Amino acid sequence: MLELGSRPVGKLLFKYSIPAVVGMVVQALYNIIDSMVIGHAIDDPNVVAGIAVTFPVMNLATALGMLIGAGSATRISIVLGQKDHRRAQLILGNSVQLTIYIGLAYITVFALFLDKILMLFGASPNTLPYAHEFLMWLLPGMVLMNLTFSYNNVMRATGYPRLAMYTNLLGVAINLVLASTFLFGFKMGIRGAAIATDIAMLVTAIFVMRHFFKRDSEVHFERGIYRIRRDIIKSIIYIGLSPFLINVAGSVVNAIINNSLLRYGGDNAIAAVVVFNRYVTVFVFIIIGICQGMQPILGYNYGSGNFTRLFSTLKKAAVSATVVTVIGSAVGVLFPAAIASMFMQDAAQISCAVVCLRITALMFWIVGYQIVVTNFFQSLGMAAKSVFLSLTRQIIFMIPMLLILPPVWGLNGVWACFPVCDFMSAVVATVFLIVQVKRIRGQKRPLSC
Repeated sequence: MLELGSRPVGKLLFKYSIPAVVGMVVQALYNIIDSMVIGHAIDDPNVVAGIAVTFPVMNLATALGMLIGAGSATRISIVLGQKDHRRAQLILGNSVQLTIYIGLAYITVFALFLDKILMLFGASPNTLPYAHEFLMWLLPGMVLMNLTFSYNNVMRATGYPRLAMYTNLLGVAINLVLASTFLFGFKMGIRGAAIATDIAMLVTAIFVMRHFFKRDSEVHFERGIYRIRRDIIKSIIYIGLSPFLINVAGSVVNAIINNSLLRYGGDNAIAAVVVFNRYVTVFVFIIIGICQGMQPILGYNYGSGNFTRLFSTLKKAAVSATVVTVIGSAVGVLFPAAIASMFMQDAAQISCAVVCLRITALMFWIVGYQIVVTNFFQSLGMAAKSVFLSLTRQIIFMIPMLLILPPVWGLNGVWACFPVCDFMSAVVATVFLIVQVKRIRGQKRPLSC
């Protein structure tokens, strides 16, 4: 961990970000593979829209996992920077129990009220059967999914970025092979894609958790660290609130968007948003990978009071993220038909998706910068500011825009909400960053965490 405070920032960010980026792209491929394989293996246009309405539910599961995983990873980085190894161990022991308990709780709720939840998130009579079948088969693997993704963050934060990358590579390879085999070979339908994901999550959960049973790991499981401590739970949740609320807000907004799309464009419009979500997911997850590589460097140097390295890391991460989203924006605007054809066969759905991509990708180039700034505050333990910035696009701007623009421009008004909110949230993030940089430069040591 000493290299976090001494090695050149550029090389360090590259070392930590590249494995994280690969891991996050691989993670994105889980859902992309399911969408692509299902869209071409099952000859019913309603299946694509059915998968679309499952996204908010899956986002809620991810949110609950990230509440613990992201919070514990950030806390561990900060306390290791403060040379408090024992507290890092306690954070690990407390967080694994929380992940399991919360996971079992939400699986129970989803199983009992699944159809009502799916209808709330925009399912129609045509798409509900597909959405229900997919999620009922996927539910058993969701706790395993939380363990895998959350403790990959901890693994990376404690100095093992390459091993974290291998975990995700293993999972996507298994998912790709099994999903293709179950759908095209065994003709198992939509449940085959869900079962393939469950098996992949089981294997990767075993792989990632095995790391923490090794006594030579930077932090590892041992006796005496599992007793629930209120101060540790509070500190984990405080930091984890930012990614948690991002995903919860995303689920709420997705539900509103899906219902707006159903009203103004029908099931084809909901299917079109699958293309947009899956396409931008690749680029957003690259940015998240950069942020994951940035997080331990920021947390360690903030904890040790090295603000020069702190700002240098932020600058390099923001520039890298912006380059990525500029590429994503340009490709989405220029080649929408080619992208849409990867996920669907129906001509009417492809036509709708083309219009969707051309409008929604217009301001996507600025999203990378906004995500980095939001994660900057999270990495420093400033959860309230990170939470607020996370909610600007998803809640504060998006919901009013969805009430204003669609009644005026119809379906195109729904698509127009995306670039408008991208721009406004980036402006707010810039104001927050300028103020915070001035405050940090005026202090000699970091604020208490």
